[in-house]
Amino acid sequence: MYIGLTYLVTFFVIVISAFVTLFIKYELEQMFREKKDVPAFHICNLIIVLMVSVGAYAVMTLYVAGSDFKLFPNTAILLAVILPIYLIGHLAFEKYKSVYEKYRISEDEKVIVLNEKYLKKKRSARFKEYNAMGKEDRTKRAGASRRRYY
Repeated sequence: MYIGLTYLVTFFVIVISAFVTLFIKYELEQMFREKKDVPAFHICNLIIVLMVSVGAYAVMTLYVAGSDFKLFPNTAILLAVILPIYLIGHLAFEKYKSVYEKYRISEDEKVIVLNEKYLKKKRSARFKEYNAMGKEDRTKRAGASRRRYY
């Protein structure tokens, strides 16, 4: 009973930490303007997720289940759980990155292709009403309070 609860809590910790580290990796790649995936970021992310999951599993095993914690067999099991979750998360972030990218640039900083999906995104109806009110006001009194006469 307690072992199942321990693995369930550890699974949630793995999923959350994998997606947080992947998001940080994505932001770092944008900050450094990397065009391709950097293997060092993936290795660091896997180590971070492994450390967090081993810590969560150790705490749950010792304090909730009340049993012994064996580092090496449990680490191997957790690594076998982490790798597929991390791979699925990485593929999801790659798809997210390609769908919502505004454009792609070449080596000499020129725009190559505008993303059609980004251009076809629906705009909010609130902005349409805002623009419609500005177009209806033909008397030029909309900004009268901001005008200054010298």
